[in-house]
Amino acid sequence: MTDKMLSRKEGGVGYVIFNNPERHNAVSLEMWAATRAILDDFRSDDSVRVVVLTGAGGKAFVSGADISKFGNERSTAEGVAKYNATTEQAFSGVHDFPKPTIAMIRGYCIGGGMALATCCDMRICTPGSKFGIPAAKLGLGYDYKGVKRLINVVGPSFAKEIFFTARQFDAEEARMMGFVNRVVPDADLESYVKNYAEIIAGNAPLTVGSIKLIVGEAMKDEAQRDMKAATASVQRCFDSKDYIEGRTAFMEKRKPAFTGQ
Repeated sequence: MTDKMLSRKEGGVGYVIFNNPERHNAVSLEMWAATRAILDDFRSDDSVRVVVLTGAGGKAFVSGADISKFGNERSTAEGVAKYNATTEQAFSGVHDFPKPTIAMIRGYCIGGGMALATCCDMRICTPGSKFGIPAAKLGLGYDYKGVKRLINVVGPSFAKEIFFTARQFDAEEARMMGFVNRVVPDADLESYVKNYAEIIAGNAPLTVGSIKLIVGEAMKDEAQRDMKAATASVQRCFDSKDYIEGRTAFMEKRKPAFTGQ
């Protein structure tokens, strides 16, 4: 595991930290691979109910690909194919993760960083954060999955604007576009996200997971939706011990202790 990726578990929340601050958390191939490995661990750990992704150093979430490594990683057709497959594994690992994911953004969220944040369920940033996808300034192609994910978040018109102009935009524009859920003061970001994540972690995991699954299915083309999985996820909630616990706690006027069973 590269030291450019860090992780920790705290209060039902797993943290994925991009740790390349001297390059504004630009991401190399090995960092994308390590991201997937961390997520696999969080996926299998029932104590982790929410995942927060963020960047180290205070100046960037993720500023995109590490261009200094393009010569080694993306200079040949084979290299490009390997790079794209590895990054897609990381992006799909976040996008399809069965538990809620939050991008905690301070500073630059550019290129691959914005693509990564797009894969998260929610995005919370500081007022000074900057966003953009500069593909059109680099001559890069951008695949269908990445474009579709952005469309699902901001809609087709803003997605086109983001790609066509390739410009950077600020936190208020990101909020107006619907890209970020909340803009909070810089000094409050960690505590706000921690509290938000712990609120989610304290709710019934089966209910939260069911909603994530159903919203995900609803965003697919109708012919691709797995309605059986959606229906089954709802039934699991009603068949669960947590449903009994939730009703009992409500009647007893106490906080429920959900187990995910």
